[in-house]
Amino acid sequence: MDSKTVMFSALFLVWLTFVNAFPASLEVGKLTKATNVSWSSYNFKTILSWGPKPVNYTYTVEFSRIGKDRQRNPHCIQSTETECDLTNELDIKGVYSADVLSETLHGSSDYVEPPFSRSKKFCPYNDTLIGRPEFKLTVNENKTIVLIIHDPITALRKNGSSLNIRDIFKKNLKYTIAYNKAGSTGKKMRLVDESKAEFNLDEGQSYCFSVAAYIASRKGDKRVGEWSLPKCSPQENKTPFEEYGLAVIGGAALIILAFVITVIVLIVVCCKRVRRQTLTAKVTIV
Repeated sequence: MDSKTVMFSALFLVWLTFVNAFPASLEVGKLTKATNVSWSSYNFKTILSWGPKPVNYTYTVEFSRIGKDRQRNPHCIQSTETECDLTNELDIKGVYSADVLSETLHGSSDYVEPPFSRSKKFCPYNDTLIGRPEFKLTVNENKTIVLIIHDPITALRKNGSSLNIRDIFKKNLKYTIAYNKAGSTGKKMRLVDESKAEFNLDEGQSYCFSVAAYIASRKGDKRVGEWSLPKCSPQENKTPFEEYGLAVIGGAALIILAFVITVIVLIVVCCKRVRRQTLTAKVTIV
């Protein structure tokens, strides 16, 4: 076998290995449509994501407000990534859809229209998940429990400052509060309009609270945001006089004193009876 034949055989084996390693759908000119195109949004940080990871081709994202022209984010054109950050591209009350186009590496292909996949409709104002709020719990001198709720910060900015959810939802924002006695499983619910709530509950008891944002204009389970971690008020340590009152303690003391006196009287009576019986026995013997 001459050297040319050996070289040809080696090249053929390399080519065969390459073909077997990559499926035909990933050859040049073969474009795979995006799958699982979906929106994810947390405190208005909005990401469009899809799959699979491209090999030998790219993705371009086109999005549009319903009834408006298509737009593109310059960071999501001819990209090999499988997500696109559209946080700053969307009007918060607009309803959007997005197309993920599959294109060749250099943007040219034999397709009149590149294959694409379309997302479901999405509206930041109605669909973003509101994260768990933080809150401060204090007990006033009059034993009232006060909750001060901190409105979660969003990914949106205005005039260089971050906006919180109160800036966006305004009067449409309420908070739902779940509370129960420490150690009890029965919970009560309360809805408040402001970021402050006061509770007049059983004095001296410890209560546990959890808080979540509530958007009245939303539908279904999207009305309630993430629940906060629970916090409990301190258990008040009272003296017996504060706990039961002077009248109760005085009554208990009188009952104990009467019992002690009764026992003493019975002991004295029994002792006298025994002594009398002993003297009588001695007289009888004599």
